[in-house]
Amino acid sequence: MISRNDLVNSLAELLNVQDFDDYCPNGLQVEGRAEINKIIGGVTASQALVDAAVAKGADALLVHHGYFWKGEDPRVVGLKQRRLKSLLDAGINLLAYHLPLDAHPELGNNAQLAKLLGLKTTGSFGRGGGPDIGLFGTMGKPCTAEAFGQVLAEKLGRTPMHISPDRNGGGDISTIAWCTGAAQGFLESAAALGVDAFLSGEISEQTVHEARELGIHYFGAGHHATEKGGVMALGAYLAEQFAVDFEFVDIENPV
Repeated sequence: MISRNDLVNSLAELLNVQDFDDYCPNGLQVEGRAEINKIIGGVTASQALVDAAVAKGADALLVHHGYFWKGEDPRVVGLKQRRLKSLLDAGINLLAYHLPLDAHPELGNNAQLAKLLGLKTTGSFGRGGGPDIGLFGTMGKPCTAEAFGQVLAEKLGRTPMHISPDRNGGGDISTIAWCTGAAQGFLESAAALGVDAFLSGEISEQTVHEARELGIHYFGAGHHATEKGGVMALGAYLAEQFAVDFEFVDIENPV
């Protein structure tokens, strides 16, 4: 068991929260009970995940995507009211870490994706309102785009969208950059690194043209699928460090 304040302070230090100018507040977003023993983790604080946390008797909900995003309607109405009411009625703390959890060199989404796929990191790129959040490096061994797509499908549980730089398949992939989630806007920065491929979560209409014109493979492997690793790793760390119970709940999302 750990106090809420000690947990929030420890996570702020671990994830260097103060270094990021983010699109949402990082840390405690909804205050619940003062002592925390059971933590439920997930990618997004949807109603389904909140309901799971309530049903499992959680003291805290740990997510990558929380609430109170810049530019959103500030009124507590509709689905926002229902989500907040569910948390407050149950006394559940909501802890959300966005860019800091993308960027952490060991527990972060990008570090965990590299570990899952066997990628070797040699550097970082792509500033997101603070430290770099994207990574680049080499494949475990060179492979075709088709073979890498099969690895992504196996490891992430969904078939990726692949854009080839030419009609002949683009050749083998030896070097790669990656940034989880909605980082398709980093494609040009990735290409400037001279890598063969860029991997992210989402894809936009213009991404197709940019990949072809830049001569780089693009893989859109799913926003949700690429961002499960950070919360899972962070929760496991908390369980070990503070003797709390942690359980990851995967709310299926095809995006």
